[in-house]
Amino acid sequence: MVGIFSLITGLPGPSGFGSASTAEQVTEGIDASNLTAIITGGASGIGAETARVLALRGAHVIIAARNMDAANEAKNLILESNPTARIDLLKLDLCSLKSVRAFANSFIAMNLPLNILINNAGVMFCPYQLSEDGIEMHFATNHLGHFLLTNLLLDKMKSTAKATGIEGRIVNLSSIAHLHTYEEGIRFDKLNEQDGYSDKKAYGQSKLANILHASELSRRLQEDGANITVNSVHPGLIMTNLMRHSMNLMRILMVFTYLFWKNVPQGASTTCYVALHPSLKGVTGKYLLDCNLMAPSRVARDKILAKKLWDFSEKLVQLTR
Repeated sequence: MVGIFSLITGLPGPSGFGSASTAEQVTEGIDASNLTAIITGGASGIGAETARVLALRGAHVIIAARNMDAANEAKNLILESNPTARIDLLKLDLCSLKSVRAFANSFIAMNLPLNILINNAGVMFCPYQLSEDGIEMHFATNHLGHFLLTNLLLDKMKSTAKATGIEGRIVNLSSIAHLHTYEEGIRFDKLNEQDGYSDKKAYGQSKLANILHASELSRRLQEDGANITVNSVHPGLIMTNLMRHSMNLMRILMVFTYLFWKNVPQGASTTCYVALHPSLKGVTGKYLLDCNLMAPSRVARDKILAKKLWDFSEKLVQLTR
């Protein structure tokens, strides 16, 4: 487990890595040339760095992005320093379940294997708004879009793992913000209501959902005997475009909490560690910070709530068909 002291000092934890470790450092010496990975939100921030480092290690990377201009720019930047990188781009707007289904169909039509799925994209501290499917924007983008995407790609991941004998890995990007959510954890009955809406708690709710989703999916895959692990990670505090709705607040906060902030290469480290490192083989249903295991909140460990969220999410995606 990691603590505040390790977070501030950057000293390594039991894994040998800590908050100061970069994505390149935690994947040094790893050959991923036989792996194919999808990274949502891979056009900017820690998603782009994750794509760069996985490509550097030889993986075939599919960047799933809403903004294709930004995705092209990210691809070109990777190719400048790594001309042999294998990068493909596919459009994905996670707040549209129609777009999620179209993306999954497009990927499956490419007839590629799928070893790694990194559910990285997200929105943060949005003013109250509903998605085109009528769902609160944080929940729609951060959780439900990824929930549907993962389910649509699961058969491909299972068949890849079975055919190759290589363990599949799913990584959900959560946040320590999962600690700050609504009193009931998930507002199942008031999910889309403006009354009582809080942008901070709505974000926390969606990040709690990411952990619960990983936990329940992990349980189901273990029950099926599938060779796929599912874990969630907190990347740390990083100033990226994710904070565009609260940039002034974050700059003020940064003055008082500067010891806790990371740069982008450090922010992508835990994602890359969980996606590629051999020491994580067979490790599933866990939550990691700074490349080390950490216990999430009590609510995030509630298996009954995780099952309830799964059933609720399944009904929502079926209603939008």
